[in-house]
Amino acid sequence: MQAVVVRDYGPPEQYAVAELPVPRPGPGQLLVRVAAASINPGDVVIPSGRFRDAAPLTFPHVPGNDFAGTVAEVGPAVRGYVPGDEIFGYAAPRALRPMLGPRPSMSTGSLAQYTVVEADTPFVTHRPAGLTAEQAAALATTGLAARAVLATAGIRPGERVLVVGATGGVGTTLLPLLAAARATVVATATEHDADLVRDLGATEVVGYDERGYPEGVDAAFNLTLPSDRLTGVARAVRPGGRLLTITYPVPRQDWIGRDDVDLRFVLDMEGALGGMREVADLATNGPLRATIGRRYTLGEGAQACVDFERRHTTGKLVVVM
Repeated sequence: MQAVVVRDYGPPEQYAVAELPVPRPGPGQLLVRVAAASINPGDVVIPSGRFRDAAPLTFPHVPGNDFAGTVAEVGPAVRGYVPGDEIFGYAAPRALRPMLGPRPSMSTGSLAQYTVVEADTPFVTHRPAGLTAEQAAALATTGLAARAVLATAGIRPGERVLVVGATGGVGTTLLPLLAAARATVVATATEHDADLVRDLGATEVVGYDERGYPEGVDAAFNLTLPSDRLTGVARAVRPGGRLLTITYPVPRQDWIGRDDVDLRFVLDMEGALGGMREVADLATNGPLRATIGRRYTLGEGAQACVDFERRHTTGKLVVVM
């Protein structure tokens, strides 16, 4: 099979598309013929070597967490799936097993024609007919993150919120959910992306310079800045308001210089706030929507990782097999 292959630690410019053997499913696993996959930060951060001490990779490594495809083969002791089923989900590299929950969703890498995933996990489910493979691949991680952030924030109608990183994968997924919750949304974006974020639900657009952030918002969502650089975001929050972040390092209250702001780090590794079934339902029956900024072929998969790392992108970058 063809796959995006990483041969050693380094930048995404070292990735290449190459031939690898088709992986085989073991007990409790599914072999999936991938139709579409999307790019996430981990696809470039983990092969960079930043976490090699905690989660060393085995090479060759195939990146890719989010996928949509067709079940090609069912391993022993699998229930609920048969060959031909259309499924989608999120599955982390197996090297991250020590960092995952008790029912880990792991795979051999989704930037490939075939991948092996775990069947018994809340992060893999059947793909509904109303959701295309490209949309499903774009919504796996972003849908989980946006739902978790919204559930944690407890937004009330009429609250004014700031979204930092509104044009990224999670940001473009979160904006319609905030609009549906009847929040007044202030989003960071360039002038070029202003119409996009307004179409997704923002009522006001500000630049990336923290000096232009509004004052006195009820809640702020950080989706892009490192969590040790949030003093500017925190200044925008009213006393007693909430600041939610999804980025590492895990934040500390003293880093933001405010003890009157409820600081929360949102990372739901066990699906306690909802899994892929909930994402599918919200995408087909609710306001959850996929924003695909650019599509690539598998032959362009390595370039997709480079573009994710080096270029300003909007929404999700999707690789179509």
